Amino acid sequence: MNHEASSRVLIKLPRDRAWALLQDLTLAHHYVPGVLRCELHGEQRHGVGASRRVHQKMGRWMDETVTEWSEGSGFVIRLHRENKGPAAPFKKAQFRYRLEDAGHGQTALTTSLIFDMRWGGFGRLLYRRLMAGAFRGIIRTISLNMKAYYESRADEPVNHADTQAVGEGQ
Repeated sequence: MNHEASSRVLIKLPRDRAWALLQDLTLAHHYVPGVLRCELHGEQRHGVGASRRVHQKMGRWMDETVTEWSEGSGFVIRLHRENKGPAAPFKKAQFRYRLEDAGHGQTALTTSLIFDMRWGGFGRLLYRRLMAGAFRGIIRTISLNMKAYYESRADEPVNHADTQAVGEGQ
């Protein structure tokens, strides 16, 4: 795929504890803005083939299916709508979560949106001129929200205003 927006944060948890939270595919509503809830498709909870439906505001939804799984380190999910590709503006899209030991009981989390735009040259121009910064900002917000949620392990969604203060401390 041609484009990638990534963010890396340090989480004050050892990698095994961060992994225990990351591998739970039902938790995204706690840290992804606009996500109301996640439901697993079928009984498979982990590994390649595990899939969830992500319910968003205004009745929108998206399916996410694990295509790569590295136990204890991360995974890649393909974004799609049933048997179709992802919603516009994406032609293809996937999201990668990666954990690495950062020493001193901390874990480095890297989140990445990897994608191709629709609409050929117009889509590439649209991305470069208008969307690149917005996509980087969204991915940064998700990683900061994950940091805040993982470190607090709260039972309610992260207060997005609080993540600004978290990001300034990075």
